[in-house]
Amino acid sequence: MGNFKEKAIYQLYPKSFKDSDGNGMGDIKGIIEKLPYLEKLGIEMIWMNPVFKSPQKDNGYDVTDYYAIDPLFGTMEDIDALIAKAKEHGIELMFDMVFNHTSITHEWFQKALAGDKKYEDYYILREPKEDGSLPTNWQSKFVGDAWAPFGDTDKYYLCLYDKTQADLNWRNPEVREELYKVVNFWLEKGIAGFRFDVLNVIGKEEVLVDSEGGNEKSLYTDTPIVHEWVKEMNIESFGKHENIVTVGEMSSTTVENGVLYSDPARNELSMIFSFHHLKVDYVDGEKWSNAPFDFLELKSLLDEWQAGMSDGNGWNALFWNNHDQPRANSRFGDTENYPYETATMLAQTMHLLRGTPYIYQGEEIGMTNPDYEDIHEYADIESHNAYKALRLKDQTHEEAMAIIRQKSRDNGRSPMQWDSSEHAGFTTGTPWLNVADNYKTVNVEKEIADGKIFPYYQKLIQLRKEMPLISDGSYKGILLDDKEVYAYVREKDGQRLLVLNHFYGTDYTLTLPEEYIDEAAEVVIGNYETASLQKEMTLRPYETVAFLLK
Repeated sequence: MGNFKEKAIYQLYPKSFKDSDGNGMGDIKGIIEKLPYLEKLGIEMIWMNPVFKSPQKDNGYDVTDYYAIDPLFGTMEDIDALIAKAKEHGIELMFDMVFNHTSITHEWFQKALAGDKKYEDYYILREPKEDGSLPTNWQSKFVGDAWAPFGDTDKYYLCLYDKTQADLNWRNPEVREELYKVVNFWLEKGIAGFRFDVLNVIGKEEVLVDSEGGNEKSLYTDTPIVHEWVKEMNIESFGKHENIVTVGEMSSTTVENGVLYSDPARNELSMIFSFHHLKVDYVDGEKWSNAPFDFLELKSLLDEWQAGMSDGNGWNALFWNNHDQPRANSRFGDTENYPYETATMLAQTMHLLRGTPYIYQGEEIGMTNPDYEDIHEYADIESHNAYKALRLKDQTHEEAMAIIRQKSRDNGRSPMQWDSSEHAGFTTGTPWLNVADNYKTVNVEKEIADGKIFPYYQKLIQLRKEMPLISDGSYKGILLDDKEVYAYVREKDGQRLLVLNHFYGTDYTLTLPEEYIDEAAEVVIGNYETASLQKEMTLRPYETVAFLLK
């Protein structure tokens, strides 16, 4: 299976990847059908969003049964077939484990509701305050209070996310044991990777207190006990096996904690996801706003995480896109005038950094935000809530829609564009979410026949395998105050790789520091035909180039 530092991991959103039976929803058989395509791309692992049995109130992140596959996606036999077939193509699977909470339809919660004391202690139940108000003033991350009435008792259960997602009580050793059993079950089945959803919020204190002055997240995020429990999970489950890849989704985390979670000497996780760099187009921290991205802040955050994780021997998961984010090329580039240059520049910026790159479905063919006309075309509950909130703030329909089009999570969830036939070859039925209008020009068939983005991704994936400098070199950001270019140097065994990434759509002249001027430098990869290393370098629109210095 090789070293996770040399791999590229492909994230697919099962609901939108490929529908095999014409019901408009992607499924496991659809994934099997497209394995040859993924092998051609060169990836060695697929992370798929949850396919466990679920009422789908939060797209499968509300699990009813960790041991059962939701009929929406197929059967256990289909999963077994996927694991086996993927191996034939040199691809392993990474499962998405939702361990902070379960659905209230889960057997444990139902037993708790029925008055079983053992299972009541599986969740975080609290009495109201003496004045009858909620146990704490915490807010849900999905809007509203973070507490809901527990059946017809006088207690409340904690739900940091949706009301149908009850937070588990990790302080109960039986809960932890049950969750480790789930990991072991899937390891036995042949799953070789795990992505742990919102893992750094599992460590709530025994006594929960009100938050004051907006410090709420600090009361339950990255508490010291989380590290102990992640270590324990490692020892009791995936740590017993060779080459299992693990990644934690870490909400609002810090570099310091990122190092603790991912330093191999600590035996916690292989790597972590952090999200700070994807908030640089929020006005005053507000997601539902329209603003050009702050390039210097973007650069500063990427640099802070690269340098900090490198210095502390931590490991980053590198990504621009996922199922919760708008498409990066629509966000940080110009998909109309420079679709190829934008897509390849963003890809190269990420892939040549220190960490393991994740490619989100469709990114490798230049898929864009779908630009739906109407709010009713969106399925995402968060987008509908935001639309209502924006209208209440006196935004017109057009103003509100302009923001939704930019920021909706459905931007990343529109169906994969396979060919130019109806519904982009995703389904023979009616897709659960509309396909983007540009599917006739942006699709896999066309891209493989004569496109330039897919081959570029193939080359980036290959370079990471061939050059230890990329997979394992040190990182140093340079020209960090430059207003248009993100430049950095990777170094290993006396070799240096200089990477220049131009984030704007006009020509731009850059002055390089003397120490990086090398007559004999050779271009390793770049998205324009000709490039040579000079002290005064003019970079073209969205140009990216990597030079190997002798």
